[in-house]
Amino acid sequence: MNPAERTVRVNGFPCRVWEAGEGEALGVLAGLGGVPRWSPFLERLSRSRRVVVPSLPGFPGAVGHDRLDDLMDWVSATLDLMEEAGIDGTDLVGLSVGGMLAAEVAALRRVRRLVLVAPFGLFDEQDPVADPFARKPREVPGLLSARPGALEAQRDPPDGEDPAEWMIVLARADEAAARLLWPLGDRGLSKRLHRIRVPTLIVWGGDDRVIPPSYADRFAGSIAASAVRRIGGAGHLVDVDAPHELAATIDDFLRV
Repeated sequence: MNPAERTVRVNGFPCRVWEAGEGEALGVLAGLGGVPRWSPFLERLSRSRRVVVPSLPGFPGAVGHDRLDDLMDWVSATLDLMEEAGIDGTDLVGLSVGGMLAAEVAALRRVRRLVLVAPFGLFDEQDPVADPFARKPREVPGLLSARPGALEAQRDPPDGEDPAEWMIVLARADEAAARLLWPLGDRGLSKRLHRIRVPTLIVWGGDDRVIPPSYADRFAGSIAASAVRRIGGAGHLVDVDAPHELAATIDDFLRV
């Protein structure tokens, strides 16, 4: 299925919104690399919900990340983006870096139900988070994914896209994520997680090499109405490594 596409503006800059499926809206905030193409994970989710995927500033389909100087700028932009995309107050899925922003949003403003998939935002020096921006490019696919070939295929240039221009798009997405996450560590989210009072599912890949799977329990320990699900064989980008299992897990949680 090819998603419908529209454009909204955040801080005066265009941000793409993809939408597919029918029924209640389900917002998705993407992880590292953004959403370069409609994926098997999103396709599977759209079988049962109207899936709305706004592009965060700087990620594929959007610009404007260079105007965001600190975490509050990013949270404010995310709130604006969700309002413009029509997913303010809906069920919300956040993956990786998008999971960190989804948690910040849920701590400040009510969402209906929340799914966090390997979110950034916490840091334990005894069990540290890996820095993907400090790795050589050839090492990154294997760090992020248990299926690096699938990740590389996901990030291949779309049909009709100039390969050189596409490399700039992907580099911009890495720059945007680094701008948000740097310095890598606890950005204060640990002080706000207790404010998330909606039903929350925390999902982690059992083979995550970026954020240790033990962090799932750290998040769950601060969110009262939360449950943890680990997906064996999946790395940090669970949506790439186990798209159908992750989508089914989210579907089951949202049906309750």
